[in-house]
Amino acid sequence: MLYLLFEYLHKHYDIPGLRLFQYITFRASISIILSLVITTVYGRRLIDYLHKKQVGETVRNLGLEGQMQKQGTPTMGGIIILLGILIPTLLFANIANVYVILMIITTIWMGAIGFLDDYIKVFRKNKEGLAGKFKVVGQVGLGIIIGCTMYFHPNIVVRTTVQDNVKNTSSVPMVLRQKGETFYYTQDVKSTKTNIPFYKNNEFDYAKVLKFLGSGYEKYAFLVFLAFTVFIITAVSNGANITDGIDGLATGTSAIIGTTLGILAYVSGNTLMADYLNIMYIPNSGELMIFAGAFVGACVGFLWYNSYPAQVFMGDTGSLAIGGIIAAYAIMIRKELLIPILCGVFLIELVSVITQVSYFKYTKRKYGEGRRIFLMSPLHHHYQKKGYHEAKIVTRFWIIGIILAIITVVTLKLR
Repeated sequence: MLYLLFEYLHKHYDIPGLRLFQYITFRASISIILSLVITTVYGRRLIDYLHKKQVGETVRNLGLEGQMQKQGTPTMGGIIILLGILIPTLLFANIANVYVILMIITTIWMGAIGFLDDYIKVFRKNKEGLAGKFKVVGQVGLGIIIGCTMYFHPNIVVRTTVQDNVKNTSSVPMVLRQKGETFYYTQDVKSTKTNIPFYKNNEFDYAKVLKFLGSGYEKYAFLVFLAFTVFIITAVSNGANITDGIDGLATGTSAIIGTTLGILAYVSGNTLMADYLNIMYIPNSGELMIFAGAFVGACVGFLWYNSYPAQVFMGDTGSLAIGGIIAAYAIMIRKELLIPILCGVFLIELVSVITQVSYFKYTKRKYGEGRRIFLMSPLHHHYQKKGYHEAKIVTRFWIIGIILAIITVVTLKLR
């Protein structure tokens, strides 16, 4: 909102200093600062309010060290994160940008699902919360919205290089170079292409998944793209939800991921950087850096109260929203195939649960007694059972997250 106001004032009155707001990096920096202020200053007030309303966590005794001390700690603190994301984004991002609109919808949508789950647990005293099938329906619904918008919206395009054999250069827009009678120029097109790591030209078209169908397979590209979108959003949001099991783990890991996604959005939305890295240039996607700044600021600010020993838990209000945001953001900048690397911590936590449950059911059916691979799942609880302090587990997972983030950025040039 302020961005549009400042843009209007700069255009019509040329007020000194307002030109700064044209720079994405400046607005992203301001978003980080404001988000930190909101989450740290007003976060304390929200925690006190949750205490007053007795919105406390109900803890099941799983035999973990220090676990029962967390009984009654305020939950639903994800509201702090949501406010820290939405307010700076609405103020400093271009809210007419389709990518920004989609991220705002994602934040509210997933935050609402998580809030409803927490509300049922806390106020209705139902430990199961919102039924899993309703969560999945919500995640699939968001995936369909994002997938359809990405595929059909006229302003969501990628810039690609086209070659043509012409003799009249006046018919060729934005000529880049000439080799003989072949001219290379750029063109904004609708595409189901995305970036893929370790591949020569760094691009992958979802339509090629159906290449085995023969000619005309391209017309089914939308269905493949939509299926991938739904799967990624569901998997990452559940992965973030499972990771939020000990103080500061999901929050700190998400801040690392958010920083990396912000960098990727900047280089993908900057024509010079995209050309240098030889990656897909996505017009208008650079505006997502303001959202990333607000996201990182909100996570870091919340970590002030969520680090060990936690004064507040984010609950599903925060964890489901964080997962949905990361997945949607990666899809919009066409880096979703980097998620297994970037979100490796979420992935291994999710896989540890799936593996544990599957193996337990298999051995119970085969031997009449369920067996376990880990002492306890998710994986962070396995290490707690082994005697590691949760602060040490969290720190080491953060270090792994930083390493994975560096590898993710390196893949842009490593082919």
